Amino acid sequence: MSRIDYSVWDHIEVSDDEDDTHPNIDTPSLFRWRHQARVDRMDEYQKKGEDMEKALNESRRKLSDAQKKTRELASSATDDAKAELTKAQAEEKKLKKEERELEKKFDDHQREEKKMPWNVDTLSKEGFSKSVVNPKPDPSEETEEEKEHKHKTFVEKYEKEIKHFGMMHRWDDSQKYLSDRSHLVCEETANYLVIMCIDLEVEEKHALMEQVAHQTIVMQFILELAKSLKVDPRGCFRQFFAKIKTADQQYQDAFNDELESFKGRVRGRAKIRIEKAMKEYEEEERQKRIGPGGLDPVEVYEALPEEMQKCFDDKNIEMLQEVISKMDPTEAKVHMKACIESGLWVPNSRTDDAEDKEEDKEEDKEEGKEEDGTYEELKSEVEKEKVDEKKE
Repeated sequence: MSRIDYSVWDHIEVSDDEDDTHPNIDTPSLFRWRHQARVDRMDEYQKKGEDMEKALNESRRKLSDAQKKTRELASSATDDAKAELTKAQAEEKKLKKEERELEKKFDDHQREEKKMPWNVDTLSKEGFSKSVVNPKPDPSEETEEEKEHKHKTFVEKYEKEIKHFGMMHRWDDSQKYLSDRSHLVCEETANYLVIMCIDLEVEEKHALMEQVAHQTIVMQFILELAKSLKVDPRGCFRQFFAKIKTADQQYQDAFNDELESFKGRVRGRAKIRIEKAMKEYEEEERQKRIGPGGLDPVEVYEALPEEMQKCFDDKNIEMLQEVISKMDPTEAKVHMKACIESGLWVPNSRTDDAEDKEEDKEEDKEEGKEEDGTYEELKSEVEKEKVDEKKE
């Protein structure tokens, strides 16, 4: 037969309403005082445990940093690093000892907490409490196409007013301007101001970008305030200006931090846009340069040996002939073929039409023979051009 252990009930603090009290004592007041005193003791004990845990976590963080520093110094061979390594190792040892002491104190605290007698506040706890309400779907939710059309229509109608707001400086001026034009207090204005900031940064108008960025954050803070209050932004923008003008340092710092972060994001987006435009421009210019064989003359020129580059720079055919004659024939064929396909070298440029037609017939030969012909052709061209120059 199993035996039930009732000893656990010996460590339960008797409920307040079970004590006998003197007739002259106000029993309800005594019970409230006892309960409040016990709750205060529990809160104090819990706070003590949280402080210990926080100190332990901080000690572990410091130890981790010290160990990382020790490893970095150990991998360095300089004299200064060796001197610093001794100090770092001593610091690491000290932090390890501190961590062990804090762990022991925290473990002791947890053991003492388990030994504390139960009471009416700790005997049972709520397992869970949950209420679920199905939200009513918003029938007015807009599609992406509708949002885009709405933004475009709004900007076309109020672009001039949005730009004017973006250039304002003073809080009072901004508030008065929005009071007279409350229709500007909306997502469309904020989105347009963001695009305007990026455009100004791309145009390197940095001071103007920073001014418009300030007004962009003003509008975004108003919209966030409206979301938190669950009201129309047009009905709470005055609350924002009243708050920002009399704000404590913490609120002002939050505004400034968000402003600096936004300006950083604008610079990043502008940089990406500029890089993309440069790549598109370079690719467009490259396509214009492409030769008859599909090669870029700039890339071909840069791949040529320095001696051949000098020949093209000086437009010296005799020098080119001399350089080619000294090169390996296979290498010379490769370079000259690339020059022809990129348009850097135009074969038979000074011969008559009959010679051009004859050359077209020769192009039907095998690929290997064609490459040999290109090399030999260059030699014959150079010789013909030399003869032509002497005649002239």
